[in-house]
Amino acid sequence: MIYMNAVVTGASKGIGKAIAEKLVMQGMNVAICARNEHDLAQAVKTLNTINPDVDVFSQVRDLSIKGEAIAFGEDVQQRFGRVDLLVNNAGTFIPGDLCTEEDGVLEKLIATNLYSAYHLTRTLATYMKQHDVVNNTRGHIVTISSVAALKAYANGGSYSISKYALEGFSKNLREELKPHLIKVSTVNPGATMSDSWSGSNVDENRIMRPQDIADIIWMLFNLSPQTVVEEIVLRPQLGDL
Repeated sequence: MIYMNAVVTGASKGIGKAIAEKLVMQGMNVAICARNEHDLAQAVKTLNTINPDVDVFSQVRDLSIKGEAIAFGEDVQQRFGRVDLLVNNAGTFIPGDLCTEEDGVLEKLIATNLYSAYHLTRTLATYMKQHDVVNNTRGHIVTISSVAALKAYANGGSYSISKYALEGFSKNLREELKPHLIKVSTVNPGATMSDSWSGSNVDENRIMRPQDIADIIWMLFNLSPQTVVEEIVLRPQLGDL
């Protein structure tokens, strides 16, 4: 049996963990990373339990650091030889107002939410362009952005700026990789249950499940070779919070 290979960043919890679980459940090898060693180890344990037949490669990495992002990409390439699906999910949320948020918040959010995807994608896309064409494609890159990239809102601050930038990154990437037969999609979720919402007392029935985002990623990846969803927006049924 030939296994396909996926990379999911920020995969120790929340949306990233749900995506990794979905992919191994479907028989894909996965490479995952996160900053917290304990949380990452627990995620690996869960993935191995779900499907012990696939290869789960993990590294503790801080992708907001350029060298860490590049090194992770090189190590993944060496391990798998081919990446069929890259999911740029690593990110962090810091609410605030532009005029009053602490100094350095913008730089931190840009590094975590934008540069992580930028440097890892540049590293892996270089190899993806060289891959053999399989089913009329050389792979798929999915970037998890946010509805904060589509409309300004109160208390969005630098977080919203970083997501607008990430949206622009993914759209430009789409145009550049078209002729290389590499699909590019942007997924913009609304409020989704994750650490960002822990302690908020929000009713779980009012907020989206991480598994819903994972199901969408799997659907995008399995469309026919001649079709790509460039952008998709998901929101709670009752609207934004």
